Amino acid sequence: MMNYQPLLDYIAQYVSLTKEEEAFLLSKLSYRKYLKGQYVLQQGDISRVECFIVKGCTKMFFVDDSGQEHIIMFSIEDWWTSDLGSFSTQTPSDFNVQCLEDTELIQFSHDTIEDIYERIPKMERFFRKIIEKAFVASQKRIIRNFSMTAKERYTSFRNKYPSMDQRIPQYMIASYLGITKEFLSKIKSQLLLED
Repeated sequence: MMNYQPLLDYIAQYVSLTKEEEAFLLSKLSYRKYLKGQYVLQQGDISRVECFIVKGCTKMFFVDDSGQEHIIMFSIEDWWTSDLGSFSTQTPSDFNVQCLEDTELIQFSHDTIEDIYERIPKMERFFRKIIEKAFVASQKRIIRNFSMTAKERYTSFRNKYPSMDQRIPQYMIASYLGITKEFLSKIKSQLLLED
């Protein structure tokens, strides 16, 4: 069953839509279900959609020239996923977005986003606020990577995203933190001894 309510609730935290505006917005969206393992976006393709997660979990990553996977972010319910740079410039993506669980997404198409802005100008303000929030989170992540030890980064990750530790394989969390899975195991053992 298609469930647009989580998105409407999320938008309502930032801007207030009339029933007519909600109806117009919903007419421009698509609802997609992906299976675990499926790609929403692949490196080198152009991101045609911006995605809001209703249910499930995704990872955004890139693969370097030596075939090494580098995880940039995880996204769960009430979060966004996509390559914003590729979406806004309509150029090939540097990233993959892959589902780690069966996932349901509400998608804003690049072809209809201008229609939405024109008809509902406050949606442009909404997206600006979302992009500002994402930019700040990205800057904070860079600072954490430069200034914190691996143990501090893991503790910060666990405190900020308590449910993800159970949902995401440990080797992926290690990749996100920029460490090996063996080192992550060592950190977790140390933390258990400290508790």
